[in-house]
This record gives sequence, structure tokens and C-alpha cells, in this order.
Amino acid sequence: MLLADAMATLDHRFCIAPMMEWTDRHCRFFHRLLTRRALIYTEMVTTGAVIHGDRARLLGHDPAEHPVALQLGGCEPRTLAQCAAIAADFGYAEVNLNVGCPSDRVQEGRFGACLMAEPQLVGDCVAAMKALVAVPVTVKCRIGIDEQDPEAALGALTCAVEAAGANALIVHARKAWLKGLSPRENRDVPPLDYGRVYRLKAAHPKLPVVLNGGITSLEQAVQHLDRVDGVMMGRAAYQEPWRLLAVDPQLYGAEAPFADAKAAATALIPYIERELARGMRLHAITRHVLGLFRGVPGARAFRRQLATEAVRPAADAATFRDALALVPDTGPALAQTVAA
Repeated sequence: MLLADAMATLDHRFCIAPMMEWTDRHCRFFHRLLTRRALIYTEMVTTGAVIHGDRARLLGHDPAEHPVALQLGGCEPRTLAQCAAIAADFGYAEVNLNVGCPSDRVQEGRFGACLMAEPQLVGDCVAAMKALVAVPVTVKCRIGIDEQDPEAALGALTCAVEAAGANALIVHARKAWLKGLSPRENRDVPPLDYGRVYRLKAAHPKLPVVLNGGITSLEQAVQHLDRVDGVMMGRAAYQEPWRLLAVDPQLYGAEAPFADAKAAATALIPYIERELARGMRLHAITRHVLGLFRGVPGARAFRRQLATEAVRPAADAATFRDALALVPDTGPALAQTVAA
């Protein structure tokens, strides 16, 4: 199969959301230890950063992360196309355009969620990227912003990106209130409207539609997959990463990469040793692992040990091993039963 053909069939059944300050390369490497099949997304990187910044630092990733997609923030078609080409050269499997972030920064830069008000511009951005790269180009959006009618706003955006050739649309099933709510409040306060996303999929059967927002378990994910093509899990995947061990067997019929969470954490040690040798601090890696044993015996001691010791300048892989030793070998069944 040609590379372009392989990319066109990228599986969006289960995705891990792009999350600012969370889904950095260390987080993504760790998540890949827990699931081989999920599609993983980077933090949003702005086009200005890609063009003018340290690309090796901003776009660098481990081959083990694949399949991994780069999320871009921007609004100028030509610049986005240039950045998409750079992303493809760096080996990313997909380029995703952020049309959902509600922060003050993106509003000042005329990108993110404020682009919900300019569907044709979003279509132009997608078309420009599609014209330049062979990898899939997707869009992540909200159902609307502020006083917009979600039926009309999401419909207009979908028609624009589908006509432009977008390979998938990822919909956070909430409005974004750019006036009156903080970015944190925008993650929870606007009510979820899964029905709107279901109707969207029914109206656009040929466009892959991925549902995001409020998905906290694989059981919920399975239910949504009866109505949409894929699901995207965000905070639950980050705060309780043990859930990812069940993704491959439950959603793909494949064996889990490791028998339990402790085995997966142990497999992270060679990566820790490699990154420390490159000058990385231990806490930069282990901060993403704190929720791995949430709710099981030894979890609190594990978190406390890392919180106090991993931040020390001399912390090393032995520090992580010592924290792991505080968690008994309970096996996956007990861990999930207690943590659920």
C-alpha cells in the first residue's frame, strides 16, 4: 500500500485529545505504552511557532509515538499549508486544524474557536493544506460559539470543510463562550449536546465524524461508536491513564501492550534513562504518570514520592523505581475494579 493510501485510512475510532501543557512528547510516549492503536495528538502548535521557532523542539517526536497527529493553530491558508508540509516532513501521520480553543490568546490571533464564525475561511485553510500534503487533514471544532445557533453554525462549518476535502471532523460537543467564560470553564460549563453531533453524522454519512467532550470511560465510548465514527477522550485519558490499557482489547480486538499498569510503568524506565542522559529533568516525564495507579493500594504513596522526589535536581531512574516499589503487584483486574 502506498503511503498516501495508508494515511487516508488512518483509524479515528479512539483518539487521545490534544491538551495544552499536557500532551507533550513525554506524555505521548507514555500513552503509547498503554495503547498501540489509539490515534494520539500533540498539543496545539501555532503557525508562527512552526515558522519562526525551534522546530526540533516543537515538532520533534519519538517514532514509537506513531500514529501521531500534529495540531496546528492558525488562520492564514498559505501559512497553514506551509506548516502542514513541514509537519509531513517531520513524519506526522495527520495535520489537525484547531477551531475549538477558546483562550484569549487564540482570540487575539483570530484562530481557534473564533474561526467558528468564519466557516469559509476554515474551508479555504483545509483546501490549501490538502493541496500541498498527502497526509490527512482534519479539523477539531466546537458546536458553536457564543450566541450562534449550533444547528446552523456547525452545519455551515461542516459543509465548508467537507467540500474542501477534510478527512475527518472532530467535534467537541459543547459551545465555546468566548465572552464571559474562562478557558477552564469552557471545558465544563457549556452543556454537552451529543445529539447535535449524532445529527451531524447522519446528515454527512461520508464524512468521518469523531465525538469529543465528557467521555470518561470506554463503556461510554462504545455507546457513542454506534452513532459516530470515532471518539476522542481527553482529561480522563490523562488523569486516569490506566484506562488506556483496555483500549486495544475492547475497541480493536487486539492484545493489550502490557498485562497491567505496573508493567507498563516499568517499561517507561529505559525512556527515562535515555531522556535524563539528554539533560531532561525527571519530573518533566513522571508528572504524566501520577494518575496511573489512582484508586489502588499504594497509589497515594506513589504520587507523594514522585511529587517530593522527582522534582529534585539529582532525581534519576532509581527515584522512579523507588516510587514504583510502593505499588504492590495487584494485577489488572483489581486495579481497574478499585479505580473505577
